[in-house]
Amino acid sequence: MGKKKKELWEILGMLFRAHPWHGVSLGDEQPQVVTAYIELVPSDTVKYEIDKYSGHLKVDRPQTYSNICPTLYGMLPQTYSGERVAGICNKKTGRTDIVGDRDPLDICVLTEKLVPHGDILLKARPIGGFRMLDGGEADDKIIAVMKNDALYENWSDIQSCPSAVIERLEHYFLTYKQAPGSKKTQSEILGIYGRDEAYEIIEAAHADYADKYGDVKQALSSVLKFKP
Repeated sequence: MGKKKKELWEILGMLFRAHPWHGVSLGDEQPQVVTAYIELVPSDTVKYEIDKYSGHLKVDRPQTYSNICPTLYGMLPQTYSGERVAGICNKKTGRTDIVGDRDPLDICVLTEKLVPHGDILLKARPIGGFRMLDGGEADDKIIAVMKNDALYENWSDIQSCPSAVIERLEHYFLTYKQAPGSKKTQSEILGIYGRDEAYEIIEAAHADYADKYGDVKQALSSVLKFKP
């Protein structure tokens, strides 16, 4: 990128807030270290999520029941659950009917620190994930630790997590859309995978994003250079 274009991006960054999905980089060290946009924290009794059109954080729904997300929860910028992500899920399960959920890749971030609200960016190190289906669509949940966290920094793989941590996350995702007394759930966890597969999923989701949306900076540069 030339000096003039670099200065242009710097000016745009000063004048406008970047869209958390499209305008924020996944990070130069991905998939080992990723930028995560946090939508929800454990103290929230309302389910927040990014509005894909505006980039603002919106109320998805009140938490009608007692389900509270046990970790920081959000999404990975410039990722998309499309053909590649679904293909990995199909391959690992021996199925052929799974499709991507057409959303950014979700991430749970473990940290000892109290983070009082969402709508923030942080650096995280993926250590594993859940192979999850929501309504028959691939909806992987990457599990990560906050970079440089005093308590969790040494956790390098999902095997480092005590079983109670995994079970709590499993329970949340299997019940957060389920009414009390109901035996029907639209969520399924088909498997738990470690760090290397988490890297594979992140890279696939990043490639799916590129297929879907292309190079955002290149597209904007073309618009800025256009002269009618």
